[in-house]
Amino acid sequence: MTLLLGPPGSGKSTLLLALAGKLESTLKRSGSITYNGQGMKEFCVQRTSAYISQTDNHIAELTVRETLDFAARCQGASELFSAYMKDLVRLEKQTNIRPSPEIDAFMKASSYGTKKHSISTDYFLKVLGLDICADTIVGNAMLRGISGGQRKRVTTGEMVVGPKKTLFMDEISTGLDSSTTFQIVKCTRNFVHEMEGTVLMALLQPAPETFELFDDLILLSEGHMVYHGPRADVLEFFESLGFQLPSRKGVADFLQEVTSKKDQAQYWADPSKPYRFIPVEEIAEAFRTSRFGRMVKNSLSVPYDKSKSHPLALAKTKFGVPKRELFKACLSREILLIRRHSFLYIFRTCQVAFVGFVTATTFSRTTLHPTSVTYGNYYLGCLFYGIVHMLFNGFSELSLMIFRLPVYYKQRDNCFYPAWAWSLSSWILRVPYSVLESVVWSCVVYYPVGLSPSPG
Repeated sequence: MTLLLGPPGSGKSTLLLALAGKLESTLKRSGSITYNGQGMKEFCVQRTSAYISQTDNHIAELTVRETLDFAARCQGASELFSAYMKDLVRLEKQTNIRPSPEIDAFMKASSYGTKKHSISTDYFLKVLGLDICADTIVGNAMLRGISGGQRKRVTTGEMVVGPKKTLFMDEISTGLDSSTTFQIVKCTRNFVHEMEGTVLMALLQPAPETFELFDDLILLSEGHMVYHGPRADVLEFFESLGFQLPSRKGVADFLQEVTSKKDQAQYWADPSKPYRFIPVEEIAEAFRTSRFGRMVKNSLSVPYDKSKSHPLALAKTKFGVPKRELFKACLSREILLIRRHSFLYIFRTCQVAFVGFVTATTFSRTTLHPTSVTYGNYYLGCLFYGIVHMLFNGFSELSLMIFRLPVYYKQRDNCFYPAWAWSLSSWILRVPYSVLESVVWSCVVYYPVGLSPSPG
């Protein structure tokens, strides 16, 4: 687990987006990015890694367990465990190993996924510390749900419950206190060490106890990489340049200020030399010539042996399961959301019946007679009023759709499902209710108004 440090504007988000394959195509770039020795065009990077932004976009009406279950179903978590299970059984037979009954039962249960729930979801809920709020709705600013720190962990769990084991997390501590940030980073560390994942996390001002949780450190400043190596050795590098960490000063704050022209002088600790400002370019060059920079260069100079990479380590296909199953998953989620909003649809139906009753009394057949153009205009007014009412009655769906668009964009960009699977399932389930509204309106209005039963 690597910490990405740097002052604002140093290029942290750009680096994370580039590694996740989400940079704009119009931007100029140089160099190459490889995963296990393979270029980004040789596999589906959207299903191999995930970029987690500062905002947490979730459907507020779903519970934590339902959110992770849907993500696991779309990403093919059970299919992934099933493939791992086949390799594991083959290796056990080759080496004549008898696994522990508990572990064997867990692996077999993980490889079998149902339409509603999978045991892998329970495992990730436990790893991320979300088991205590698994059946609580996620919520948002208007609907009370889980806390902000738990919502951050749901964002992480939504990505790692599938085959993604590489996470790029951008300023996830925004709006959280230091204690909550520490708990999130600690849960992420559990995921990295137990699931053998890779996390590059950008934080602005981590607390000392949070800083100690990381294994490696990358320090950026003005677009230059001034350090990349073990977290425990970063102070040794800056001491070689003449800078020293003062007492009662956080290491993270020291690292972000030592490259600043305004704050660098207070950390100068070499009495044998007068202080002079060392620019970022010179610090970056000193890193490249140091033993830490040579270690990075030597590790990158040796090509990765592709034969060591597991066939399932990198996703080759755009979607984890067949598109038919993705459509079924989206359809079942939309049905669940309609049930959660049942009060809204019942209220709208009653509203249609009430407004239809008002319309029937206003344009009653006792005062209308199909004998002149004037009465014809009244009939047209009744029809126009009904059409306008149906139009504005459907605007309540518009706000629900707008609230779900950020969730749709996030899941679409991470190859959860194709766009048509979500839009078609939403449209199919809205058609029956639209027909019901029209039937209720017609039953209440048509005969009291005295509209003609035949087209002539």
